[in-house]
Amino acid sequence: MEKPAMPPTPQGKRLKDIAIGVAATVSLFALAWKLPLFGFFFSLFMPLPIFYGRVKLGRQSGLLTAVFSLLAMAAIIGEVSFDLFFYLELLLLGFLLGELSEWRLSIEHTVAFTTAAVLLTGLAGLLLYSSSIGKGLGAMLSDAVGQNLEMTLTLYRDMGVAEENIQLIAGSLETIGHVMVRVLPGLTASAFLLITWACLILARPLFQASQLPYPDFGPLNRWQAPEALVWVAIACGALLLVPEKTIKVLGINGLIVLMTVYFFQGMAITTFFFQKKRFPLILRVFLYSLIVIQQFLLLLVIGMGFFDTWLNFRKLDASNSQ
Repeated sequence: MEKPAMPPTPQGKRLKDIAIGVAATVSLFALAWKLPLFGFFFSLFMPLPIFYGRVKLGRQSGLLTAVFSLLAMAAIIGEVSFDLFFYLELLLLGFLLGELSEWRLSIEHTVAFTTAAVLLTGLAGLLLYSSSIGKGLGAMLSDAVGQNLEMTLTLYRDMGVAEENIQLIAGSLETIGHVMVRVLPGLTASAFLLITWACLILARPLFQASQLPYPDFGPLNRWQAPEALVWVAIACGALLLVPEKTIKVLGINGLIVLMTVYFFQGMAITTFFFQKKRFPLILRVFLYSLIVIQQFLLLLVIGMGFFDTWLNFRKLDASNSQ
């Protein structure tokens, strides 16, 4: 007579959960690494298994999931590089979200603290790395941007883009690289804000399905940026009128970050009306996809978030009083 299978021990189940978390994280990394055009899209999901593992398994096992994932990614890349620092920061982002979820913070503080911690540790790591290779941080970033632009140009060639367009882009690479390096701080901060925001949004249904505790942020479709922030945005716009290039660069980077914040507010407004009008899920997904793809719709959402400070599109005071 065949003996019944023994149930897994708690330790065995924990090791299995860690292995699943590592496999999920490394799979997302492989997709981001091998598919340049869709790399950033898959990067949005990379912190999620670490966030999930930290909440489900606790601090020690969550940390082990992140460490083993990092070792596997380093083995795939084969060297310590600029890209590896980016993926390391994504793992840190997921772990920090798990830590902060126990602090019962507001969504503003959760996103701000996570993004600030990731940016500061990333900057410290890049400074140490640039020092170890004997190259200044600015020169290292310029080289990294130049390499990525060259890779993009090669990708366009492989996709069959017209040669005259390729030559036009190739002739502008130096100028594009020059601009990219100067707006890189704002783009990096904006990217991590987006990834943190996306991770929190995507985690909610996953945690609910697994009956894991999810931070009570309240109804996110009613979220508003602090009103005083609009004057910071206006001040950053005013800096663009100053002849000094350094001040202009500061204004541009500030506007990039604030446009991301107002994108969040615009998406909250959009979601509010989608839910109010009871749009079907498939239609919502289609419209959200259009917002991401179409630049005009993206700018419209950002503008809606910005002007909501004065126009109050959702009439929140009236809604809250009912």
